Amino acid sequence: MSRLLPDIDYGPLPVVVLTGFLGSGKTTLLRRLLAEQPLGETALLINEVGEVGIDHRLVTEVAPETRLLPSGCVCCSIRGELKEALLELLSLRQTGRLPPFSRIVLETTGLADPAPVLATLSHDPQLRHHFGLARTVTLVDALNAPYQEGSQPEWLAQVAAADLLLLGKDDLVDEMAGGALLKRLGELNPTAERGLAAQVASGDPRLLPKRFDAGPGPRADGAQWPLMLRRAADTLGAAPGVSGRHARIVSFVLEFDASLEWDHFALWLSLLLNAHGDKVLRVKGILNLGPGEPPVALHGVQHVLHPPQHLAAWPDDDRRSLIVFITRGLAKPEIEHSLRIFLAALGTPVSERRRSP
Repeated sequence: MSRLLPDIDYGPLPVVVLTGFLGSGKTTLLRRLLAEQPLGETALLINEVGEVGIDHRLVTEVAPETRLLPSGCVCCSIRGELKEALLELLSLRQTGRLPPFSRIVLETTGLADPAPVLATLSHDPQLRHHFGLARTVTLVDALNAPYQEGSQPEWLAQVAAADLLLLGKDDLVDEMAGGALLKRLGELNPTAERGLAAQVASGDPRLLPKRFDAGPGPRADGAQWPLMLRRAADTLGAAPGVSGRHARIVSFVLEFDASLEWDHFALWLSLLLNAHGDKVLRVKGILNLGPGEPPVALHGVQHVLHPPQHLAAWPDDDRRSLIVFITRGLAKPEIEHSLRIFLAALGTPVSERRRSP
């Protein structure tokens, strides 16, 4: 039996999920990111569609510890194999048969809905002990995005799941079109960071974190997350959200000045996602649980609700609870009414903040 090595860090490893529709340039981005990394710093898992995979051959020269997942769609048939692949990598790392890499990047097939992958990482007890979801990065093809938005439901699921949206192939469109697309992505997912893939540097810590920081998205340091949610809430409040070509896709925010009872709110949200997770593409929030309690950050994708994060502190005196939703076929009045009725029945009614016209 192989022995564990004493000089390896056995803390949770960060996992970056890299997704994007077919042909968006994920492998090209990975090659650039990994080319100047120290040997063995990153383990790469690639899922492909088809009988024979080729992406791993394109990146093997810069990531020799690559493991190719079995052919098939991540979103429907790969969950068991994904767990086995991650645990295999962990075993190889811990026993010295691979370099002591400090992160894993999982590149999904271009046809994948990321939600089942995120569910596997977040809900499997064994994986949660050894790995942490660091970021979900979605690469968007600037040239083909307008067509893909209107014809490919996977494209929208990938955009909604992202913590970081990167625009690729922007050199193939003019500056006005690129700017319009970045604005459009902000409408569809107002809580995600946005940028140009071409401007991502080798070793960019947004994509290649060296440690696990307690959950997806911004670090749980008590400052960045609340401020990001406030910016999104202010944007949505100024221009509430039907997204033109997807009339059934809406982004909106619920705001509460009064503190919320965590157990009651968490139960309501779990029931909502269980019943309508296919319609709730994304939910992100910051909650005030009362005097003396640190704020709690929420992060969910479809049926998947990640464990809540207790942030260190509020960054200022603003104690609003903010919950940003991206939904398909589920409007704000329905969700707001459901929450009001549920909490009132449990004896903890809330009053939503009303914006001035």
